[in-house]
Amino acid sequence: MKKVVYFLFALVLIGFSACDNEPKFKVQGNVTGAEDKTLYFEASGLNGIVVLDSTKLNSNGGFSFAEKCPESPEFYRLRLDGKIVNFAVDSTETVQIKADAGKFDTEYTIEGSENNLKIKELVLLQAALQQKVDKLGQNTSMPAGIMQDSLVSMVNNYKNNVKRNYIFKAPNTSYAYFALFQTLNGYMIFDALANKEDIKCFAAVATSLNNTYPHADRSRNLYNMVIKGMKNTREPRQETIEIDASIVSEAGVIDIELKDVKGAVRRLTDLKGKVVLVDFTMYNNAMSTAHNMALRELYDKYHTKGLEIYQISLDPDEHFWKTVSDNLPWVCVRDATGAYSKYVTLYSVTNLPAIFLVNRNNELSARGEDVEDIEAAIRKML
Repeated sequence: MKKVVYFLFALVLIGFSACDNEPKFKVQGNVTGAEDKTLYFEASGLNGIVVLDSTKLNSNGGFSFAEKCPESPEFYRLRLDGKIVNFAVDSTETVQIKADAGKFDTEYTIEGSENNLKIKELVLLQAALQQKVDKLGQNTSMPAGIMQDSLVSMVNNYKNNVKRNYIFKAPNTSYAYFALFQTLNGYMIFDALANKEDIKCFAAVATSLNNTYPHADRSRNLYNMVIKGMKNTREPRQETIEIDASIVSEAGVIDIELKDVKGAVRRLTDLKGKVVLVDFTMYNNAMSTAHNMALRELYDKYHTKGLEIYQISLDPDEHFWKTVSDNLPWVCVRDATGAYSKYVTLYSVTNLPAIFLVNRNNELSARGEDVEDIEAAIRKML
């Protein structure tokens, strides 16, 4: 009996020893001015944020965490009072981080790899962009149309810089992957599902990552995003488009029949007698807020004179759509098929947002991209 007990005890010791010998990485350093505050060590996984460990900081702010080394590059973060420091790990490295509690997420130093220095650069660039956008939004005297143009310019300049200096320059790096998923006002800056130029960025990183780590979850996920984006933006073959005669009104406009947030069916042809601005859009887009502000300005000025807005959301998240559209005064409907919507094909929508003008006789009069001044065109039709 004693021999059996000894054998089992030996097996337990071997198991503990094996765990102790697992390759691990470390993240350590100190945070000044954070005495008695809790520092959290978290993993940024594909399925969300997972808390791995935490520690209550003492007067010198020292901390040290260790975690099993990932088989492929992974992303982690330190969190203090809602402020975040992001970093990547791909080996048994030691990441050294020093920061002050007051400016924990911006004025920190990080050592361990070039990837993490570049990630910090990207974080600071995004923070600067966010500050500019916030300042722009506070300018209540600026017309919504000019504000939207300014926002688009800011975002495009940012994207061009990041594409050139971070993504295409080194698509095989963790910081290139990190750049793809940065957000502005909670929305992704790079659109993997509907923007052809942005999909090229995802494809470059997906190809590099798949070559090095073909079995990694992030490789497969990124590859699937690219495939879906390419399908979404593929030019429709004209010979396959069949227009059901029942959705074309006697005046020639292609009718749209979708449900609003309350579940009521709303038809475009029911708005005959009004000038209608038809808008294909996605609320989950960095420029959606400014776009809707521009529409709101038009709506407030011309609704009483006969203007209506018929807005089609292609958002995949129904709850998000309902939350946003509930606060909008015009007709808001959603097509659950998203970029695969038959209306996207029938109206030849290639980019979002896409605007069309319909006159009082239910005749499609113009595409927004062909109109130099939307407001002037609406005034003329009214």
